[in-house]
Amino acid sequence: MNSELYLAKDRGHANHGWLNSYHSFSFGGYHNPNKVHFGALRVLNDDTVNGGMGFGKHPHENMEIISIPLEGKLEHQDSMGNKTIISKGEVQILSAGTGIFHSEKNHDHNMPVKFLQIWVFPDRKNIEPRYDQKAFLEEGRKNSFQTIVSPLGTNDEGIKINQNAWFSLIDLKSKENNTYVLKNPHNGVFVFVISGEVVIDSKILNSRDALGIKNLDSFEIQANLNSEVLLMEIPMEF
Repeated sequence: MNSELYLAKDRGHANHGWLNSYHSFSFGGYHNPNKVHFGALRVLNDDTVNGGMGFGKHPHENMEIISIPLEGKLEHQDSMGNKTIISKGEVQILSAGTGIFHSEKNHDHNMPVKFLQIWVFPDRKNIEPRYDQKAFLEEGRKNSFQTIVSPLGTNDEGIKINQNAWFSLIDLKSKENNTYVLKNPHNGVFVFVISGEVVIDSKILNSRDALGIKNLDSFEIQANLNSEVLLMEIPMEF
């Protein structure tokens, strides 16, 4: 196994008052030449937005943008006419394609919203923009890999992405373990611990730590504590 630790304490950090954001990869004012992307995975931002605040209307193009709320409610509007609210248990994807404008804000004026925003390079450019969101039952990821994102054209569960990529969530109780088998052995997997503590390849990962894994067909995750884990299986060449 070829694996590399991405410790939470080493992430980029930007605190704008209304927004507190941690960057696993180079983003905005944070640039680390050794952490620009992991294969087709370009951005993994861990964001907290204060009540009633948010990102004003801004453009994107030729990027697959996935949002995963962890706490609170995230309000979304875009130039395709979508106006929606997503909360924990739901996943949103925005295929920017030829170009869109969108805004995101905290729907609640009192409580913060916490969410992961993830950018993936698409497998082809200048496609027609597309939006989707879907709710996933918590029971579906109890010691099981629940697919929440999967490639367009497949019958796999999950909202669809324009890339040969699969995202999965798993909730493991302390001392439980499970083995992840790659959908495509040429891909890599970026494992992000949302909460808890797990062991992979003899490496201990705590909350918000990550591990980039390449050159393998499967690997085991062992939970030392009750843990919630996001796995992003991504093409390493694109």
